[in-house]
Amino acid sequence: MTAATPQRWTLLGVHTEYTVTVPAHGRWLELVAWGPHGVSDGPSPVAYDGPVPFLTAGDGAPIEYATDADRPFTGADLVIETSTGERRIGFVHTDVRVDADGQELAVDFADPLTGLRATVHYRVPAGTDVVQRWVELTNDGTGPLRIVRAGSGGFCVPTPHGALLSHQWGQWAQEFQLSHVDLGHGTFSIGSSQGVPGHLHVPWLAVRDTAEPTGAAWGMALAWTGSWEISAERDTGGLTRVRAGRHLADGPLELAAGARLTLPVITGAYSADGLDGLARVWHTHQRLLAGRRLTPRPVLYNSWEATYFAVEAESQLALARIAAELGVETFVVDDGWFVGRNDDTAGLGDWTPDPAKFPAGFDAFIADVRALGLNFGLWVEPECVNPKSTLYAEHPEWVYSVDGRPLTPVRNQYLLDLGRPEVAEFVHSTVDGLLRRYDIDYLKWDFNRPRTEPGRPGGGGPLDLDGAHVANLHRIYEQLRRDHPGVLIEACAGGGGRTDLAMAARADVFWPSDNTGPLDRLAIQYGFLHANAPHLLSSWVTDAPGLFDPRPRSLAFRFVLAMAGVLGVGADIRAWTPAERAEAAGWIARYKEIRDVVTHGEVHLIGGPDQARCAVQYTAPDESQVVVLAWHTGRLDGAGLLPSRPVRLPLRGLDPAARYRHGDRHYSGSHLGSFGLPVQWSPTHDADLIVLTRD
Repeated sequence: MTAATPQRWTLLGVHTEYTVTVPAHGRWLELVAWGPHGVSDGPSPVAYDGPVPFLTAGDGAPIEYATDADRPFTGADLVIETSTGERRIGFVHTDVRVDADGQELAVDFADPLTGLRATVHYRVPAGTDVVQRWVELTNDGTGPLRIVRAGSGGFCVPTPHGALLSHQWGQWAQEFQLSHVDLGHGTFSIGSSQGVPGHLHVPWLAVRDTAEPTGAAWGMALAWTGSWEISAERDTGGLTRVRAGRHLADGPLELAAGARLTLPVITGAYSADGLDGLARVWHTHQRLLAGRRLTPRPVLYNSWEATYFAVEAESQLALARIAAELGVETFVVDDGWFVGRNDDTAGLGDWTPDPAKFPAGFDAFIADVRALGLNFGLWVEPECVNPKSTLYAEHPEWVYSVDGRPLTPVRNQYLLDLGRPEVAEFVHSTVDGLLRRYDIDYLKWDFNRPRTEPGRPGGGGPLDLDGAHVANLHRIYEQLRRDHPGVLIEACAGGGGRTDLAMAARADVFWPSDNTGPLDRLAIQYGFLHANAPHLLSSWVTDAPGLFDPRPRSLAFRFVLAMAGVLGVGADIRAWTPAERAEAAGWIARYKEIRDVVTHGEVHLIGGPDQARCAVQYTAPDESQVVVLAWHTGRLDGAGLLPSRPVRLPLRGLDPAARYRHGDRHYSGSHLGSFGLPVQWSPTHDADLIVLTRD
């Protein structure tokens, strides 16, 4: 039935509220207010009650989920076509369900002409300040419908003085570059058509009013591991509406009569403390997604940069012995361990350990690693296949392809069609079999190419290839975590090409970039921590120079940098001098002392890679310790170190009346917040780990 009077609901977070209404006409949901508790007690900051010349009322309204009938000119979230090509689906409100504690809401709408039903869901996870939203579409009509645009919804933000958008762009080896756009009017859009979130953009956006860049910040992120799109449009009345959802790279989806489709979850976050505060909201949310698996991660060694494809038992054991002496806890064998894999042209798909490389057997090799006191980890890339492989020879129809068209190789490999049940079963049984057959504690799951072919041999009519691939990928991760709860899973896609909230709920750690050069990595991690919690940040100490900023940095710099998340080592440690190994062992021991605070602590990002001061502060949940990781970003000669006064790092969130001790120095919380923690750089001292203990 259509609502006769406006209906209104408020969802409560720890510090925030999100209030929506169905107006009396009953055609859509509108935002009333989104911000700190009590913000909806007053006139709506986003409502538009005046005339909208040359537009419709819906074009100017802060609609939560809009069809093209609601917003015919300024952009819809959902566009549906009938079998005869007709559009303009129009909804009426039919029902609502609210849970007892006011943290979940489901609002039903229906189109009487086509029989399409839409349920708009809201959830505020307990203990957070985020609101999760998703839409469930059901075709109760008699004929098929085509989904032309599959958005998950729109978030409306008041930006009376202009919209300051923050986003993350990049490329392979240069991911998570934080950038800002002053959007006076018009549209800004980012996305991916690669079948994965991709390296070019991150499915994350933040919005602030240009007059208050350090004040309130609203964030949006999409939990979707396929192709996606996010756009922000600021209208002439000062409202910025952010749309997010799937990007239908392969064309419209078909929704058959009686069928149901659930669109990806979009998550909104609010903080009164700018981007820094917004980061902490995301961190809290992701830590709760991890649940009981949120534990300090082991220090790992990965053999890739030491041996590349030249994997064989003796060289790996030589690395493992040194790694154990340094204090490493998990030894990961990367690419090159399986039959046919001597370079990147062959072997993918044939996941059997190479007996020539492990003559005593893979079991015996793993036992030798574990005898050193190390856990064991393994690299896999189970969604891909080389043309030179037994798997491809037996099942060429398992890869994405278009009948009669040549295949497009990327990195000398093709992509398996994971949406096919038999392929999904092969991938799951392969990885599950490795975990059951061998004593494995850590799995690095890689993905080194996007999908290029929009087809399935003999697939028939329109197929949701993207949706099927993502659904089976998520299901396999969930099955592996259920059946092997002690195995940590690292999500990698040629670096950071597969990082989104859906994967954050299923993987234990992300590999953010293949670039391990120190100053390049500093910028990558700075952006990453704005959207992701430290327990998801895998970082290695290597000897690699930066690809974009090759200025040298000390071993100390590299270790302090890698301590910002999950510490790993990836250098050829056989070539390290005794002094370098001793220094490394010292840093690893220190990391073990602080990693609980890094994993669970409140994070503050201080300065940035392009500023004179750059640090990350982690405050223990009980405020007993404050860990500060700091890096010198300038030149290391005299000209880069003047003036001689120390750099001051303003710490945040401390009790002004408390006293904090570092060695024989004492500071008040007021001093640390007002003037900052002093650090002094020199040509031989370019990074520091400082632990402050509250007296």
